[in-house]
Amino acid sequence: MDMKKLMKQMQQAQSAAAKIQENLAAQSVEGTASGLVTVTMNGHGKVTALKIKPEAVDPDDVEALEDLLLVALQDASAQADALQQDATRGLGIPGF
Repeated sequence: MDMKKLMKQMQQAQSAAAKIQENLAAQSVEGTASGLVTVTMNGHGKVTALKIKPEAVDPDDVEALEDLLLVALQDASAQADALQQDATRGLGIPGF
């Protein structure tokens, strides 16, 4: 096996991976729960914003708000995961 060729392929793969990471950081997804809670995440799955409509807040039913937050976070996380899978699909690297 040609070492120079292998090294060049590794450098190309590293460059492609860095570009993918940069692109994921620039993208965002929104997860929502009944339109009352919205969570925004970047392509890496980091929460960048959280919006709660006033009608979602009931001091006598905190569990409902907790459930809405959980659903919105899970929704946004699933979308961020899908972005990551789409971005790495063409790399042909096991585990990506």
